[in-house]
Amino acid sequence: MLKSFLLFTAVVLILIASAPAPARPPQDAATTPAKKMSPEALAKAKRVYNMDCALCHNANGDGKSDLAKDMQLTLSDWTDPKALASQSDQQLYDVIRKGKGKMPPEDDSRAKNDEIRDVVMYIRTFAKEGATAPAAPAAEPPGTTPAPAPSSSPSPSN
Repeated sequence: MLKSFLLFTAVVLILIASAPAPARPPQDAATTPAKKMSPEALAKAKRVYNMDCALCHNANGDGKSDLAKDMQLTLSDWTDPKALASQSDQQLYDVIRKGKGKMPPEDDSRAKNDEIRDVVMYIRTFAKEGATAPAAPAAEPPGTTPAPAPSSSPSPSN
C-alpha cells in the first residue's frame, strides 16, 4: 500500500513538473518601465526620425512642416506634453509600423522593431525639450542693491 502511494505521488509530481508553464501575456509598451536610451540608440532613432518622419512631422515634432501644410494635414504637436499624454508607446509604435490615414507604414527593411521603439522614445523627448520652465529672475551682481520700484500712489505731502 505504501509503495503504490509513493508511486502515485511520484507520477503526479512528474506530470506537474513536465506541464508547460502558463504563458505570460505580452507587456504593453505603456506598462513597461521606460528604458534609458544609450547615446548610440538615441542618435540612430534621431536619424530614422529625420529620414522617415520629419518630412511631415517636422524636425522638432511640432507637425507644422511645409509638406504637412501643402497636403492640408493636421498633425499633433509633439512639443506639447498633452498631445502625447493620451497615447501609449504601443499605440505610437503601431501607428508607425502599420501606418494610419495618409501616413504610410514603416517598412521592416527601413527600421527594425527595436529601432521603432527607440523612435517612439525619441518622439517623447520633444515634449520634454519643448516644455520651458518659467524664467527665473535675473540675479543681481554682488554688492549692488536693486533700485526701489516707483510707487504708483502719490506720496503724501506735508
